[in-house]
Amino acid sequence: MAVYDDARGLLAHRLHSQIALHQAYGGVVPELASRDHVARLLPLVREALAAADSTRDSIDGVAYTAGPGLIGALLVGAGFARSLALAWGIPAIGVHHLEGHLLAPLLEAHPPEFPFVALLVSGGHTQLVDVRGIGEYQILGETLDDAAGEAFDKTAKMLGLPYPGGAALAQLAEGGRPGIFDFPRPMLDRPGLDFSFSGLKTAALVALRGRELNEEVRADVARGFQEAVVDTLAEKARRALAATGRRRLVVAGGVGANRRLRERLLETARGAHAELYFPRPEFCTDNGAMIALAGCLRLKAGERGSGAVSARAHWALSEVGAPRASP
Repeated sequence: MAVYDDARGLLAHRLHSQIALHQAYGGVVPELASRDHVARLLPLVREALAAADSTRDSIDGVAYTAGPGLIGALLVGAGFARSLALAWGIPAIGVHHLEGHLLAPLLEAHPPEFPFVALLVSGGHTQLVDVRGIGEYQILGETLDDAAGEAFDKTAKMLGLPYPGGAALAQLAEGGRPGIFDFPRPMLDRPGLDFSFSGLKTAALVALRGRELNEEVRADVARGFQEAVVDTLAEKARRALAATGRRRLVVAGGVGANRRLRERLLETARGAHAELYFPRPEFCTDNGAMIALAGCLRLKAGERGSGAVSARAHWALSEVGAPRASP
């Protein structure tokens, strides 16, 4: 939950993590997620307003994640946001979750100007996007199977790491030795900007088969796996910059917090004579601040939303349009 002001920037943001709730199950349980949303939303609104020293009278609009994602949790958020907006007599703007991630670097003190190329890497998505303005998104390349974050999490599970595994795998890789495991760099031997990580995940499984999973082997596999993912993402980002002629590269999404990926993308940007932008780590993972920002930008452009409760489990980023002023 967040309070954002178009003149003063981010005034407050609050987060309640469900990691502990789902950890016992090794992944998100949709019903538990939805029920916890119901219990947490109103208290978080009160906390955020108090932290921002704001009242309901100072709020001009409510933004909420309309999709894509787990439909139960989305419906809870959408229904709550529409009810709040109706009670307060203000518009409710449904925001595409990935649009929030793409715009998250605009929360920083030195935001990128449009246009830019964005590498969006998360648990559910891996995409290269040409971002020309709010709602003007062209998909340059995307994963044909598993997303990078999903591959991280599933490989972490093979290594016996706790949920969520991506960050734990990155930490384990810090102690791994270079070159012990040389995993394939998927789809770098062919032109284009699409990704594929299912084969890399299988390569990690094969490498582990029949081995004693001591700490050294686990760290070496983690390092080899991470290097393969990072090399692939960096090279595809370089190709996207070359293909578009852009001089600004944005990295967003949960995997964008990975330290090794940031190092490699900085090298890539320098080699392409481009500037690299990324949100601070707390705004790489899902957060209310990026949704509040996206909603504010659309509200300023004249968008007012409809009276409907909008929630879509499946919603392609290419279907998101530019803000349209209400009549």
